[in-house]
Amino acid sequence: MHHFESDVVISGIGQSAVGRRLGRSGLDLTVEATRVALADAGLTRAEVNGLSAYPSMHDDPGFGPVSVYELKEALRLDLDWIVGMPHSMGQFGPIIEGAMAISSGLADHVLCYRTMTESTAQGAAGRAAVTGRPRASLNQTVEYFMPYGLASAAPWVALYMQRYLHEFGASREQFGGLAVAQRKHAMLNPKALFREPMSIEDYLGARMISDPVSLYDCDVPIDGSTVVILSRKDACPRPEASVGIEAVGAGMRVSAYWDQSPDMIQMAATGAAQRLWQRTDLSPSDVDVALLYDGFSYLAITWLEALGFCGRGEGAAFVEGGERISLGGQLPVNTQGGHLSGGRLHGFGMLHEACLQVRGQADRRQVAGAELAVATAGGGPLAGCLLVSSPV
Repeated sequence: MHHFESDVVISGIGQSAVGRRLGRSGLDLTVEATRVALADAGLTRAEVNGLSAYPSMHDDPGFGPVSVYELKEALRLDLDWIVGMPHSMGQFGPIIEGAMAISSGLADHVLCYRTMTESTAQGAAGRAAVTGRPRASLNQTVEYFMPYGLASAAPWVALYMQRYLHEFGASREQFGGLAVAQRKHAMLNPKALFREPMSIEDYLGARMISDPVSLYDCDVPIDGSTVVILSRKDACPRPEASVGIEAVGAGMRVSAYWDQSPDMIQMAATGAAQRLWQRTDLSPSDVDVALLYDGFSYLAITWLEALGFCGRGEGAAFVEGGERISLGGQLPVNTQGGHLSGGRLHGFGMLHEACLQVRGQADRRQVAGAELAVATAGGGPLAGCLLVSSPV
């Protein structure tokens, strides 16, 4: 069966400077990443006729500092298609929607971006909301969260992780294997925020944020922008460097609210992963490297199980000790350090690393012979995943 993603390639990728409290505007960072991506793709601004972003909330100081309208005007783009909205299939919504636009003939080259300035925003005006700017009034189910201290994503995820530990007899020490392995990978990535060694003792000794979620189970707010350019396959100027999109998966087969999961273990990742494998003849055993969304360590475990790399309840044991998921292991995971050590580039950093890996451009963290990578984004009710392949 023909799927829309087979008409599309990733023609270029770009990333700005990444760091804590860079003091630069989101627009400045996005333009920097765009220049890199355009050069990588061999395209000019005049050739880009599609633009897509998540969440495109220009009024948010850190979570979504650059709207699609703002970037369109800054780059002086003449567009045939444009999308930017918070209600989507998550961070990879712009990629999947952009691919659909190209396949349907609405655009030839779509610029997709995700920009974060959370670190600077937090330094200037206190904590930023993980789901966007704080609202003046309570809405939806927030009025039920707040009295119990569920004011951020950390306690939401803690509910799931606590249930997982209870249900499957897993331990925090097993979870620590993920954080320790990713820190080793980050030490090979010059853009990673944390590059100092971490031991399992360091992980277990870190301060608790929301039991059982500790400091090293949480990603790190940063400033940075990542741009991915999609092109119609027959319009790609540099096909020898393009990355194929083998399959996509997305969906929301669970409640839209974090506290309404049927078992407080399953997330939207399960349905998205099922859709991914339904759209390809490939299987989990074909994947050379996995870039799994780790806004919290528990989310990466969820994706590991959802994608079929191990069974339900087996994810913690899979990452125990870290050897299996390290470079040279059975399934290298988050080779750039992930969000836990590399910084919270909110999913797009995962796809950027996946492209580098299948193009053989990941330098010291390169997985030997990597030809197929899976990249995922989202937690709770949001989920998107892509299977990408080496240039043909």
